[in-house]
Amino acid sequence: MEYRKIKDEDNDGGGSSSGDLESLRGKPISVTNVASKSSELANWKRKSVVTLALTVLTSSQAILIVWSKRAGKYEYSVTTANFLVETLKCALSLAALARIWNHEGVTDDNRLSTTLDEVIVYPIPAVLYLVKNLLQYYIFAYVDAPGYQILKNLNIISTGVLYRIILKKKLSEIQWAAFILLCCGCTTAQLNSK
Repeated sequence: MEYRKIKDEDNDGGGSSSGDLESLRGKPISVTNVASKSSELANWKRKSVVTLALTVLTSSQAILIVWSKRAGKYEYSVTTANFLVETLKCALSLAALARIWNHEGVTDDNRLSTTLDEVIVYPIPAVLYLVKNLLQYYIFAYVDAPGYQILKNLNIISTGVLYRIILKKKLSEIQWAAFILLCCGCTTAQLNSK
């Protein structure tokens, strides 16, 4: 929408309608164009920060879990730790939503609403996620943090295979080659170097 508005303004100003930089030479820079560029820069910065945070958090999770073991055991309840993590995530999400509501108000885009059909299917991924998070703690009894991160990439392969079988979607030859290379990489990383 913003792009179309800028392009229409450029076309109304006369001259070439190609929209390239040469056709804009000598024309005044519109405030809308500057605002659009600053908005794009802000979005890029926000995406960069989120990507960096996600990378740091996901890579440090395995290290922190292994670091919290004492003599091969956890000195805390794994179930309670999982519950507290999910409670913290829920609290942060609600705080972010409250902040959005304070700045923008409640709109159709940010209103909390759901239907019974949606709520019925929520327990399926929730239980799978719970089991995955609990198993993660027990996996670290047998695998070190770097090995876990490498083995975790095997979920990409299983996702691709299930994507093909369940959803009946075709994968390209390049995607299959990538799956095979990833599988070989995960396997060779686990070989004993001695």
